[in-house]
Amino acid sequence: MRVFFHPDQHLHDPQQFMQVGRIVDPQDRPNRVDALLRALSARGLQPEQPEDYELGPALTVHAEHYLQFLATAYERWRQLPNAGIEVLPNVAPYWSGRPDWPHRPPCPSQSVVAQAGYYLGGLSVPVGPNTWRSSLRSSHTAMAAADAVVEGAGAVYALCRPSGHHARADQANGFCYLNNSAIAAQHLRSRFGRVAVLDVDAHHGDGTQEIFYRRADVLTVSIHVDPNSYYPFFTGYAHERGHGEGEGFNLNIPLQPKSRDDAMFQAVERGLETVQAFGAEALVVALGYDSHREDPIGLLDVSTAAFRGIGARIRSIGLPTVVVQEGGYQVSVIGDCLGQFLDGLLAG
Repeated sequence: MRVFFHPDQHLHDPQQFMQVGRIVDPQDRPNRVDALLRALSARGLQPEQPEDYELGPALTVHAEHYLQFLATAYERWRQLPNAGIEVLPNVAPYWSGRPDWPHRPPCPSQSVVAQAGYYLGGLSVPVGPNTWRSSLRSSHTAMAAADAVVEGAGAVYALCRPSGHHARADQANGFCYLNNSAIAAQHLRSRFGRVAVLDVDAHHGDGTQEIFYRRADVLTVSIHVDPNSYYPFFTGYAHERGHGEGEGFNLNIPLQPKSRDDAMFQAVERGLETVQAFGAEALVVALGYDSHREDPIGLLDVSTAAFRGIGARIRSIGLPTVVVQEGGYQVSVIGDCLGQFLDGLLAG
């Protein structure tokens, strides 16, 4: 199995995170990567460094004006009088959430303060000195993995950090800046007529859903905690099925808090049945470990061993697969979760 990772993905080091009204230590710390790299090494898997694709992959799913903001925001922010250590929004624009729009128009103001409110969806996506560099390299990692599958590989793992599935076409959200899973799926379309995304992170893949919501060639399936009581709250409900040509090509499978392994397995099986009925020719798996019972911001009760079962079920449908790393924040267990998943995916 080929795996990809770029050392620059270590550099993003957020210093602030708002949680229930308090500034707390961020969850997406660089040491998450080290735990996953150790799990790969234990299985004899050495990451390849992706080439520099520059903006190409990101531009396939993101608005150019949004990327320009990410690339320049930190330096512009630091020029403000009394600026904080990272870019964080203190204004928030109203937007109707129209499902027929691929993305919003550019921010009408040139102020970096206004643009922070427009392009950053909350206090979980601070932009620091290395955020853009790490995010861009993360997109390259996803692109390299998808490239390998396009060229004939059966299964490839992209160790992406920062994560991506909350990033919308024109807005960062939930620790995510560029949508790596969407970038991988879009590139797979260069070879495969129908592509599916199966998101097994504990949070709804709202950014991925939005990017493909109007399309019939990419099926999006997300298994996650019921958003009535969990981030991102405003999307991820079962009635969200797509819009226009995309009607019927989005499936959300909400799980009740405290759901255990059996509920997760049933959801994965339902998701994979939908993938097969769709006629997918290739698959992107958005893999998170925040469903684990020890995750500090998780609400599910899934065991480490369950990830082997998830991997085995994905293997059973026999599709070329790009595995894109998403969340999971209990550093003491995420390496074992990845190892179990790979053992299930690659067994035999």
